[in-house]
Amino acid sequence: MSFVLSVVLIALQLFVFVLIARVVLEMVQSFSRTWRPTGFMLVIAEIVYTITDPPLRFLRRFIKPVRLGSVMLDLSVLILFIGIYILTGLIGSLMQTVA
Repeated sequence: MSFVLSVVLIALQLFVFVLIARVVLEMVQSFSRTWRPTGFMLVIAEIVYTITDPPLRFLRRFIKPVRLGSVMLDLSVLILFIGIYILTGLIGSLMQTVA
């Protein structure tokens, strides 16, 4: 049981790193409108978006972007980060009680 929980924890941490990569990619695209990934970076971007799109699309159905003047702020990424860290804490405490 402890092995399975540790594998889940590692998978969650890897997902957090991929989610951070998505945030970086989106920030680069928002600051440099003409930038488009090419070559190896295009492969990395495709992998990052393929992994992170399903949970973000699910959250965006329920959490609408917040309008701040002329800017729309998407909170779904932040909510996903918070949810992952809560889940990581729950699994970590569950591992301590099982072990």
